[in-house]
Amino acid sequence: MRLIILGCGGFVGSHLLDRLLLRDDIEVEGWDPETHKISHHLGNPRLTLHQVTCIAGPEIEKLGKSLEKADVVINLAAICSPSEYNTNPLAVIRSNFVDVYPIVDLCAHANKWLLHFSTSEIYGRTLASYLSDPADKDNPDFYELREDETPLVMGPVTNQRWSYACAKQMTERYIYAHHTSNGLPFTIIRPLNFFGPKMDYIPRRDGDGVPRVLACFMSALLKREPMKLVDGGAARRTIVAVEEAVIAIEKMLDRPERAINRTFNIGNRQNEVTMRELAVEMRNVYAEITGDGSYRDHPIIDVSAEEFYGLGYEDCDRRMPDLSQAENCLDWRAERSLRDILVPTMQDYHDQYYAESSNVG
Repeated sequence: MRLIILGCGGFVGSHLLDRLLLRDDIEVEGWDPETHKISHHLGNPRLTLHQVTCIAGPEIEKLGKSLEKADVVINLAAICSPSEYNTNPLAVIRSNFVDVYPIVDLCAHANKWLLHFSTSEIYGRTLASYLSDPADKDNPDFYELREDETPLVMGPVTNQRWSYACAKQMTERYIYAHHTSNGLPFTIIRPLNFFGPKMDYIPRRDGDGVPRVLACFMSALLKREPMKLVDGGAARRTIVAVEEAVIAIEKMLDRPERAINRTFNIGNRQNEVTMRELAVEMRNVYAEITGDGSYRDHPIIDVSAEEFYGLGYEDCDRRMPDLSQAENCLDWRAERSLRDILVPTMQDYHDQYYAESSNVG
């Protein structure tokens, strides 16, 4: 099987390569300007890497020629940092729709299976978040996220936090339009908070801006700064191990008749936590990793969304996925507990950054 993977050097792409390149029956042609997460694969004869993005004119032409010999295109390329959704919305919209639709056009023209990574953010806010009756808020019909049924409820245009979700949703609609009009075979994946080693950067160390929540909390622990909870940390998320998530992708590739022309939530319902609960659990895990019990009392403070992310930010209240499609079609389900995910993920951050952070100040 010959795969094209766009964004193969990122968090999910690197874990996907780790799994797929163990197999002798898979060859990968990848595009990504960053290679530090996949440096151990660079000498693999079954990996051909273009160390550039694929959106420039010559690279799009090269991609079009590569499609002739490919079986599947996996698109992982995106700007997916919440801090940029409302502060850099034009780049976010371009990256997640404008730069992607020519790739969708190429796949449709070549009639190649496109496996596209979208986001659970396209669900927006739950219906439950708009209801006042507590009984209604606990009704799964108002909060459970179902791929082909749940309405996609976004905030107002002035809340530019939804730029990412809307761009991703438009790409999904563009893919589906090509499917109905031109027969494009597709699979859409909606990830629900993949956690694992190699996940994100640490601000002012190997990246700028505000990373996603786990790296923000990890940065605070490493630097002995307070962990900041946006709007009290009431938002709820479900966490799944990235290693388990890429098994779902492998199952799609191995059983295309069960995956083509479907959309899949990929997550773990058992690992639902509020952001406050996640912060407390991370303090406890880090106390064990370091052998320093004082981390159990590491300070946690509340900040407003405007203070943390800037104007135009609005959070999703809850993401509880219906996973019946993945379970029934792929025979896939995630089993690792939140703690079993956090330990190796946080150990990886500790191994990379602790010595340098402890020498600062």
